[in-house]
Amino acid sequence: MERCKAPESKLVNTSKNLPVTNMKKTGRAFYESLGSPKMVLAPMVDQSEFAWRMLTRSFMTPNSAKDLLAYTPMIHSRMFIETPKFRDHHFQPTRSGLASLPTKEAGALQPHTYLDGNPSIDRPLIVQFCANNPDELLEAARYVEPFCDAVDLNLGCPQGIARKGHYGAFLQEDWELVYKLVNVLHENLSVPVTAKIRILQTREKTLEYARTVLAAGASILTVHGRQRDQKGHKTGLADWSMLRYLRDNLPPDTVIFANGNILRQEDISRCLEQTGADGVMSAEGNLYDPSIFSEPPAVGNEGREYWRGKNGRGGYRMDAVFRRYMDILYLYVLEKHSPKRKPLFIPSDTQIDSDGVGETKLEKDDGQPPSKRQKRDDKQQKTTSPNLLSMQAHLFHLLRPLVAKHTNVRDALARCRAGDIPAFENVLSLVEQAVHEGILEYERHPEIYDNALDDRVFKAEKKEEVERSEESSVAAVRACRRPWWVCQPYVRPLPKEALEKGSLTLSKKEKKKSDEECRDTNATDEELEGRSERERLDQVDNMDKSQIPREGMVCG
Repeated sequence: MERCKAPESKLVNTSKNLPVTNMKKTGRAFYESLGSPKMVLAPMVDQSEFAWRMLTRSFMTPNSAKDLLAYTPMIHSRMFIETPKFRDHHFQPTRSGLASLPTKEAGALQPHTYLDGNPSIDRPLIVQFCANNPDELLEAARYVEPFCDAVDLNLGCPQGIARKGHYGAFLQEDWELVYKLVNVLHENLSVPVTAKIRILQTREKTLEYARTVLAAGASILTVHGRQRDQKGHKTGLADWSMLRYLRDNLPPDTVIFANGNILRQEDISRCLEQTGADGVMSAEGNLYDPSIFSEPPAVGNEGREYWRGKNGRGGYRMDAVFRRYMDILYLYVLEKHSPKRKPLFIPSDTQIDSDGVGETKLEKDDGQPPSKRQKRDDKQQKTTSPNLLSMQAHLFHLLRPLVAKHTNVRDALARCRAGDIPAFENVLSLVEQAVHEGILEYERHPEIYDNALDDRVFKAEKKEEVERSEESSVAAVRACRRPWWVCQPYVRPLPKEALEKGSLTLSKKEKKKSDEECRDTNATDEELEGRSERERLDQVDNMDKSQIPREGMVCG
């Protein structure tokens, strides 16, 4: 691995390389021009599209709106420049599309302004590309340049498709190419360039790699605290100490975003403190709970969207977030009024008699779409909107604990097809019914849920040991768990736990090494009982090993 040499001045003042007539803010000056956002919505393949960004932004207060910076999904640069059709399917800044290169003035708010990068609603925004050819990357970036605040290079995608296409994290051995890719954007765009990397095997190599990316002209460096092979069931924990090392050894004015281990809102401040990063990026945590960046409402101000239990723990209700998501799609993508809806149920809406039966009667639904005729009609109208194509995947993330319990909702959602809005409305009605019933059950028997959140799967004598262990996710699950109708993160089993569940298998070489290490180790109490703490916990949530998510579309 050979580091690409660059003049030292590029690390100190990147703006020296720009023509005087086209000065642009870079580095910390650029970051401050955005409002110095502390929270960052990650670029996720087919998952951080306009509607989801708007849903995430909707939880921010007017005073905190500038605290959130969002990225588009990763876009393949070569495919983006090849056809207008591909561009229209992945980036929609204007109603007329991107048939040709836009002018620099095209990004201003105009009658034809549409969704992505809309200066009135979708900023600040960074567009991310993957690439391995500098010329192709620059041409692709030219199309989005007027509609964003910066262009990002993905150097962190660890998926097999990135290996095959030679991009993302699989460029990290070719530092000369990485330098060229970043530098061509820095030298030729009117907006800054940023980059997202993964850590390498050692601190020293990671630091040297980061310096190369910054020397090429990157104004912001996002660091995912996991190595390239940490994905799927091998994801494990991100190494925040590596990010702290970079913070302490890179120039003080370097803007760094930390990525990894952000499951809930409380993790953001903890990560900022431990890593010294300027901002914190969330990917999967946001997919399971799009309100992750927002502060919860004060006690007594929950309204109908936020649920808080008698023990003080709570979160946004799944039916409320689902409704909000649908309303955003109606308003911006479908451009028509949302259907009239009844207010979401709260316990004060009904009297609960001594038998615990609510006066409000719910109409049962078999989970089928409204009509076969409607289903046939929708099949003939296939959508190409990235916002509609992503709906089903988003809802499976959002509703994960609920669909594990209510299989009729899961089955109805599985039958939905992109663009079939009546079918998704049907799923919404099923979710509202389920949440209604769940809240009523809590009102009748709160101890069932409150006790479950505390000690149901924990042995008293094992509790402290489990929480101290770096090889157990049980403590994290315990901290994140909420009743099944409340948005909550999914805590991936750590690799050791995945092995115990059978959802991860070792190669012959890995198995031989593991057997050698464990040969003289006595069986633990957990092994004698046949189930680990994590297995018992997942059993409580109706999550067997087949229901553990596969490698998702989250990238980098």
